[in-house]
Amino acid sequence: SVPQLIAAIKEYLDNHNQNPKVFAWKAPVEKILTKIAKCKEALDAQH
Repeated sequence: SVPQLIAAIKEYLDNHNQNPKVFAWKAPVEKILTKIAKCKEALDAQH
């Protein structure tokens, strides 16, 4: 049910937020920006 799903999500988030972990990028900035540029080109080509 929806209320059970909401409760499960809140429980997960509460547990996760008690022990947060720092997010670290695994790729160089240049590689990430190149991928973003390619995605933007593909999206712009559709319009």
